[in-house]
Amino acid sequence: MASRITCVVVDCLDHERLAAFWCAVLGYEVVERSQEGWVEIGPPGQPEKGPVPTVLFQTVPDPTPGKNRLHLDVNATDRDQDAELERLLELGATRADVGQAGTEGWHVLADPEGNEFCLLRSRVATL
Repeated sequence: MASRITCVVVDCLDHERLAAFWCAVLGYEVVERSQEGWVEIGPPGQPEKGPVPTVLFQTVPDPTPGKNRLHLDVNATDRDQDAELERLLELGATRADVGQAGTEGWHVLADPEGNEFCLLRSRVATL
């Protein structure tokens, strides 16, 4: 027996803003929204606790102290890395400097609240 990741939770200052950003990045839709200050997003049409983890954004009053110890990696599904980089920057991502040399096969970016994520080179199939 083993456990499976069913949801990744992201603490943030504006859960609606980040959920909208990540829905656009991932092609996800809102799964559930709470009056208590959170939004859960996931792949369109996926059953509850389906094979792909959902992402839940919850508003918390305190900023993250220091560097996040976890980040997401994303891959384009229908375009090359350069075209996807342009799309992500247009959606509101920014380039992030974490000390990379600049010769890596990935780009380090940050979402609208500064959470770092990486855009990897290879293209992957859609679900």
